[in-house]
Amino acid sequence: MSVSIEFNHVSKQYRLGLVSTRTLSHDLNRWWTVNVRGKEDPYLKIGSVNDRSKKADSEYVWALKDIDFKVEQGEVVGIIGRNGAGKSTLLKLLSKVTGPTTGTIKARGRIGSLLEVGTGFHPEMTGRENIYLNGAILGMTKDEISRKLDEIIDFSGCERYIDTPVKRYSSGMTVRLGFAVAAFLEPEILVVDEVLAVGDAEFQKKAIGKMQNVSQGEGRTVLFVSHNMASIQRLCQSGILLEKGFVSYAGTASETISKYLSEQVVQSEYQNPNPHANQKLVLLSASVGPKTGSLIYTSTPVQIRFTIRVNQPVGHLVVGFNLMSSFQYPLARADYNDQNGAYTLEPGEYEFLFEIPANTLSNGDYKIELDVAEKCVRNYAGEQSVLTFHVDIDEHSHANTFSENISSKMSIIRENWLVGYEKQ
Repeated sequence: MSVSIEFNHVSKQYRLGLVSTRTLSHDLNRWWTVNVRGKEDPYLKIGSVNDRSKKADSEYVWALKDIDFKVEQGEVVGIIGRNGAGKSTLLKLLSKVTGPTTGTIKARGRIGSLLEVGTGFHPEMTGRENIYLNGAILGMTKDEISRKLDEIIDFSGCERYIDTPVKRYSSGMTVRLGFAVAAFLEPEILVVDEVLAVGDAEFQKKAIGKMQNVSQGEGRTVLFVSHNMASIQRLCQSGILLEKGFVSYAGTASETISKYLSEQVVQSEYQNPNPHANQKLVLLSASVGPKTGSLIYTSTPVQIRFTIRVNQPVGHLVVGFNLMSSFQYPLARADYNDQNGAYTLEPGEYEFLFEIPANTLSNGDYKIELDVAEKCVRNYAGEQSVLTFHVDIDEHSHANTFSENISSKMSIIRENWLVGYEKQ
């Protein structure tokens, strides 16, 4: 099978704080050094690593550094990594939105890109006109576009508004139409960034199914960036893990996901850094762990415990959590007010305890997303309050694989909520 995409030691450098990477003085210095003196570009010797969490030690940063990989024709590759790792930059280089600082990129065939909501759309033109515009950009003739027009409109679900200017579309409608254009106008390479997350569940299912047909049935290449590990595992055969602008790992999709998840920090406890915040509701602390001992096995009861402080009466109190698999599959949900119908608590501090019985969870990694909120108003549990834990296999346990009846079990064991006590 032939190679469809080839990155050869590709790097991309940006200058911090500026839209452009250069100034006139730097341009002149670079031209003099490279073209007159025949020496190496001086600005390629400097620059900090792409680490968004640290203060820059140089005005130049390497968004990507020495990227080197090949993609076979018809292969679906998932590109994963933390925010700021360089995923979108890599796709922009492939789509020729910007050029590499060093290295070369070879792509065989037309490239259809969906990098941002409304990419390539003119807001004053109708949906129908934008289909023809995008088709022309991809190198299609008017007759070719016309033959696919009805399929594109039908797939997008925007038929009623197809002759309305795109500026009046919602972000979800724009993504629907943009994806339909990119998928149905038959580019040899389809590049899709995280934009599908804007669409609803029904459209995401259609889009993933279409990408599978494009790759398996039509032999076209797909590069797919997503933070949804379930979609990556379902759609992709192979994966590339980016970290701080470097390729950290490349392998099968499952191996790459496992590598990525294994590098995530396990957080079994949470302490609010600002416990005296002037808010109606404050999440003070949270933890997840075994009922006894230090390790969680499939035969071990798991306890989720958290403490909140109510400063003012909350109209529609929500105290609960979502149990997620490491691949972001929602497994179950529990709420305190399921049991007694309470929608508020008097001011004071409260401790909540929930226990998942032994032999309910299979071995693997799990997430607890805490929900401490005033319904439809504000969630007071921030991103840092997500807890993670690992369950090891116990040779003597009888746990179901991902417990097929976990939802019914969780419904039954909600009675294990202990509305702790009000602390004086």
